[in-house]
Amino acid sequence: MSKSQSFRPRGLTAAALAMALSACASTGGLQPKGQIHDANATLATQESLGQYVRSGAEFPAANWWTAFGDAQLDTLIREALSAQPSLDAANARVDLANAQLGLVTQEDKWQGQAVGQVSGVQLPETIIPEPIGGEFKATTIGRVQFSKTFDVWGSNKAKQAQSLDAVHAAQVDVQAARLSIAANIARAYVGLDQAYRAKDVAADERQRNEALLKLASARVKKGLDNELQVRNSQMAIASAQQLSFAADQQIAFLKHAIAALMGQGPDRGNAITRPAMKQAGRLNVPSVLPSELLGHRPDLVAARWRVEAAAKGIDVAKAAFYPTINLSGMAGLAAADVMDLFSAKALLLQVGPSISLPLFAQRRLQGQLAVNDAQYDLAVAQYNGLLAGALREVADALTSNRTLDAQIGSLQMAVDAARKAEAIAVARYRAGLGTQIDVLNAQRPLLQMNQQLVALKAQKNQTLVDLNTALGGGVLMEGN
Repeated sequence: MSKSQSFRPRGLTAAALAMALSACASTGGLQPKGQIHDANATLATQESLGQYVRSGAEFPAANWWTAFGDAQLDTLIREALSAQPSLDAANARVDLANAQLGLVTQEDKWQGQAVGQVSGVQLPETIIPEPIGGEFKATTIGRVQFSKTFDVWGSNKAKQAQSLDAVHAAQVDVQAARLSIAANIARAYVGLDQAYRAKDVAADERQRNEALLKLASARVKKGLDNELQVRNSQMAIASAQQLSFAADQQIAFLKHAIAALMGQGPDRGNAITRPAMKQAGRLNVPSVLPSELLGHRPDLVAARWRVEAAAKGIDVAKAAFYPTINLSGMAGLAAADVMDLFSAKALLLQVGPSISLPLFAQRRLQGQLAVNDAQYDLAVAQYNGLLAGALREVADALTSNRTLDAQIGSLQMAVDAARKAEAIAVARYRAGLGTQIDVLNAQRPLLQMNQQLVALKAQKNQTLVDLNTALGGGVLMEGN
């Protein structure tokens, strides 16, 4: 072979590659428009969150619910996180993402298959005369086929990165599911604590009116009062009993709800006893907020991974505009007589590269790229929306905690005043200086205010759950 001949294939290959590149479709300048928000630069939080920041504070551990100091709550959440069906679904999605990653990873590997084939043909004598025509000829073939697509433009690499990002997102979704389960159980548990306290208020109301009934009955026997005072006390006792029944119903419903959140039947809920929760105190957040929020809140982390996956999808779509370079081949044995199949003359070989061009595909490829650009913009928009929503949830929880402190303080003062007024009215009634109506009028606002106080304290505990959820699983609590 001459020198000029030896270089000809390379020249032909280079020429073919140049023609291929010149024939490629154009992206037409298509590109995504979405811009990821910088939590510190784009979203102002200092005015809303600055007063709650504690310098040097760190995000607490994932078992944030232990701040309530209730061992039963710890057990319920721990049990739920070990066997909740929604966690099984989240873990199955991780397995699915890993399996898809495995498939994509194999795309740039050598592909091959072994084939055994027997085929025959008989040509009619009317077309081809004897000895070829009119005789059935059989051929036995055994071959191994192989091929490989070279990732010249990074398409397979981008696909693998995209699938890996999807795996990461699915893994973080498991953490988001765990946080959601813990938060929902904690919210129901706070409601259960509120229902028990509401039952206490009803019991106190009944006890006061039973004492009043006893006093009224004694005064009626002495001729100091009429039966109306007795009937009024009996009515108040019945009303308090109705409140107690309603509280019992709420307790049962919440126990069943907690059992369902744990993935179990209602009988598991029946085993739940009265909560022993601490009252949430002043809430604080770490000084690294909001930037560190991005790494602690699972749904934000998962959304960020999906943005990365969408970006890799754009790379895949762009790579489709360029030629595909393959190397394929086949090695085997073929013979008309099976006895000759393994002779040297039966060897069959074929190998060679190929280049495929995306001809007449401009609109299709640009359409696919536009789809991937839009998917990226959507992922960015969802991430930015989650980020803004997360900061709003943090601010709302902190604001609620502050305003609830003021409301509870004010209402507690009113309750104390109402109790003193009730004591004075009862003392006057015992001394014959006042009427039972005076006592009932003094008791009526006390019942309403006690009910409100129970509700406000429950809301305050809910803010602790809400803030933990907003921060992704950890918050600091001062005092109790």
